[in-house]
Amino acid sequence: MFRLSTVKFCSPKCRFFRCGKHALTFRRGEPWCTWTDERCDVANCTYALCIKRRLLPNGVCGEAIKRRTVEVKPEEEFTPILRVRGKTIKKLGDKELL
Repeated sequence: MFRLSTVKFCSPKCRFFRCGKHALTFRRGEPWCTWTDERCDVANCTYALCIKRRLLPNGVCGEAIKRRTVEVKPEEEFTPILRVRGKTIKKLGDKELL
């Protein structure tokens, strides 16, 4: 899925991070959750939010991941095909005209 060397994990110290329960406090410089009374774990927290909506599963920050773009080549010129019936088939000998 993601390579760990290029992946940046979301941190509660990020200015775009918010706690859905408003339970995030900082004790001795560490992010602390007063809801569970444990250290804040973004990857396993249900209430972890990102204001920019970039928080991916497992606590990965979507801002740090580069997107892969693929060029879509335009199809060759589209030529409409006309289908004919009846006497025209007998005259031309073909069901489709280019």
